Amino acid sequence: MKSTVERLSPTRVRINVEVPFDELKPDFDRAYKKIAQQVRVPGFRPGKVPARIIDARLGRGVVLEEVVNGAVPAKYSEAVTTAEDLMPIGRPDIEVTELADGEKLAFTAEVDVRPQIELPDLSTLSVTVDDVEVTDEDVQEQVDNLRARFGTLTGVDRPAQKDDFVLIDLSATVDGKPVEEAQTTGFSYQVGQGGLIEGIDEAITGLSAGEERTFTTKLVAGEHAGRDAEVTVKVTAVKERQLPEPDDEFAQLASEFDTFDELVADLRERLGRVRKMEQVTQARDKVLEALVEATEVPLPETVVQAEIDSALHDAVHPFDHDEAKFEEFLTSQGRTREQFDAETKEAAEKSVRTRLVLDALADREQTTVSEQELTERIVFQAQQYQMQPEEFARRIQEAGQLGAVYSDVRRSKALIAAVRAATVTDASGNEVDMREFLGTDEDEAAETSETSESAESTEAGADAPAAAEEKATASS
Repeated sequence: MKSTVERLSPTRVRINVEVPFDELKPDFDRAYKKIAQQVRVPGFRPGKVPARIIDARLGRGVVLEEVVNGAVPAKYSEAVTTAEDLMPIGRPDIEVTELADGEKLAFTAEVDVRPQIELPDLSTLSVTVDDVEVTDEDVQEQVDNLRARFGTLTGVDRPAQKDDFVLIDLSATVDGKPVEEAQTTGFSYQVGQGGLIEGIDEAITGLSAGEERTFTTKLVAGEHAGRDAEVTVKVTAVKERQLPEPDDEFAQLASEFDTFDELVADLRERLGRVRKMEQVTQARDKVLEALVEATEVPLPETVVQAEIDSALHDAVHPFDHDEAKFEEFLTSQGRTREQFDAETKEAAEKSVRTRLVLDALADREQTTVSEQELTERIVFQAQQYQMQPEEFARRIQEAGQLGAVYSDVRRSKALIAAVRAATVTDASGNEVDMREFLGTDEDEAAETSETSESAESTEAGADAPAAAEEKATASS
């Protein structure tokens, strides 16, 4: 087999391949065997029809087509493997240019490839992050959150106000017709928490048990997304939360500590660790941004387009892929389709550019991923999806996504190397030491995945020690 590579652009090549027919004998054998299993010829058992009979009955063209379909993908892969510094990152466009029976098979394959990227010296990267600061107000907020967790709800005979808990019945109509998915009864809601229906808090405020109010709002999901709806909310009960006193007795109830002062000190220490983790995450994001900005990256058009198509698919899926309904929804949000397309393209280009830079960095740093690191990432992601690791691993293998997980871990490790090499200072001008949080070379991939994906969950969990979590669960 002969193959040559033409570079059409920094991100696309054409591979020209010629295969002599004598190299295709195994492919012909497989083709004849497959066809023999499929045809029925009197006097021959299935699978035992001779090649000359197949040629005579079906024609040589059928056999050649089967040979080409099997041989071209394999020969393309062989050509890619033998080419130097060629890393395809998309599906090839293959065209058979010559099929001379008994002589040769020739085809071309155009495919996007990773461009050659010149990376800056990592030591020249310099970023500034926020100071690690825990204020008395921050600690008080955590104390209040913990008290709320152990609070009790008491029914009150007065109009609902902010932070009250109410039981409500909801119904909605569009053009006078009921909206089934917007009907509910006995729904528990905290006034002011938001995230339910726009205008609901204003409607509930001031209502007592047994009273109702109708207001107009735009629906954001379902069949009527983007349409005006008449929503009726009826309050059936109003409750306020009674908080325990912040004293030693509360500390003993909510934690493993004997005194309230000890509890507060522990909350302050935990918040300090959370702030430090946030600082590390900020440093990671800023170093990555600085690295990408300092690197010239030619973008493969088909890869960017695939990213755009995927984002569009996800965006219109909730609207049953009805473009008109999707555009109505955008209008209800004060956006145009042109703005959405521009934002999606910008995000796709940024995503592809970032991946290419990190892949190039991983190559330069000779970054590898161990089986243990890959397993740790799979386990971590399985936890995010609340799945058993074995089931999650099986699914990503069946979907052909194991390579993507491997690449994510490799990029994470490469980014760790960049953060370590860069100069990171806080807003006060002090150099930041993040070695405790970046970990060692052996565990950096696991550390990075946790750093990048769990800072917010750590913040949410910092409002109570582990013992408090256990007691809260028991009390409920």
